[in-house]
Amino acid sequence: MRPLARLRDSIAAGLAAMLFAGAALATPITTKEGVLPPGTDLGDSVGAQPTELFATELAGGQRSYLQKLGDMLFSSPAIFGGVAKQAGISCNTCHQQGAGNAALFVPGLSKRPGTFDTTGALFNPNADNHLFDPVTPPSLRGAKFLAPYGHDGRFASLRDFVRNVIVNEFAGPEPSGEVLDALVAYVQDISFLPNPKLNSDGRLTDAASGAARRGERIFNRPFPHEASMSCASCHPPSSAFVDHQVHDIGTGGWFKTKTLINADFNAPYFHDGRFGSYEEVVGYFDRHFVLGLTASERADLVAYLDAVGDASQPTTPETVDSELAEIATFVSVLDTAIRERNTAIVAITVDSVGDEWRELGEQIPEPKDTSVAGGLRERVRARAAVRDMVLALRQIDMAASRNDFQAAGEAYAGYRAQVATAATALAAAEPWSLFDPEVRGRHVAALARLAALAK
Repeated sequence: MRPLARLRDSIAAGLAAMLFAGAALATPITTKEGVLPPGTDLGDSVGAQPTELFATELAGGQRSYLQKLGDMLFSSPAIFGGVAKQAGISCNTCHQQGAGNAALFVPGLSKRPGTFDTTGALFNPNADNHLFDPVTPPSLRGAKFLAPYGHDGRFASLRDFVRNVIVNEFAGPEPSGEVLDALVAYVQDISFLPNPKLNSDGRLTDAASGAARRGERIFNRPFPHEASMSCASCHPPSSAFVDHQVHDIGTGGWFKTKTLINADFNAPYFHDGRFGSYEEVVGYFDRHFVLGLTASERADLVAYLDAVGDASQPTTPETVDSELAEIATFVSVLDTAIRERNTAIVAITVDSVGDEWRELGEQIPEPKDTSVAGGLRERVRARAAVRDMVLALRQIDMAASRNDFQAAGEAYAGYRAQVATAATALAAAEPWSLFDPEVRGRHVAALARLAALAK
């Protein structure tokens, strides 16, 4: 859930922090409820989002009910408890579209952007270890190949890892078997992004630079003082660059080997995010293992890591169509949930999809927003269409909650009949929406001025 609407309410209440309009247009927030500290940046902004690909679809198949349910639950705060739920935080907050979130910053829980203390007191006081030990929320691309789970590899199964996040890290209720099955099915379907510089066996292709190919030889070369070791001994290229082991490399403990695939988009690096660049990473290994690399060898090794970690399309622009496609995926869960008379899944789907519609509506500036010129009629119609969709969803839940699943099915059919009208209205308003970079820039600047006045 994007925080712009909550931020505007916060400003009105005198609780907002200053907005910063940078290249990524990240949005530091304080929620209306005041549950997140001033200066929090959830790194969730309209623009380009990490590209998310699914192995099932890449193979020519269709995603299952469980995979779609897991996708929806991954974006739902409802599976968490207490503060996290109140603040609208979901799994997707830390793992945007299954990728990491380099902008995530919560004062008191983060050392630097892209780090987060999962054992702090804010979200679950019972899990507080009284240490300030932020870690990097990992990318989940290719997760099914990357066991064990957790930075220290304490979880052999993805299912146990997911449960721990819900119950211990974010104080959520004990998830049902269906919820865990769905989340695991979703995460396991998230694919690595294609990289034309890398073969399926982990070797570089001709698309890689000469420097990267020289770096590949260094990567596979035995260490000077320990011939049984090389970079490739812990990061074997043919096994997704992981050995499924934990190692002590002088960083204060035993931590699992991370994949290097798509790692260009996973900074900051190491379990605690201490390094922001490959140059820093290579420099550390050179010193710690006394590799004796020359300056040119360091540069070549950096070029190799950059080639291995690349992807052909790392981000995807957000548009009205892309948001509607995600909503369609989430709401399709109702096809099965209504048929199976699954009241709990109907309720969480209606709530989650309703949030998605409201979030989409907030990308259409309201008529009194003076930062946006033009498209008044289109914006009014689009926002009204969004309200109608949310109301149509509520009819489904009301019917299901009284166990009238025939009425729920009829309400669902009515909802689907309205989608085309809403899509047309939203498309007509898109030129005056926050999906347009110029409109978004003026809108965020106006919010920043309001925030300054509220101080």
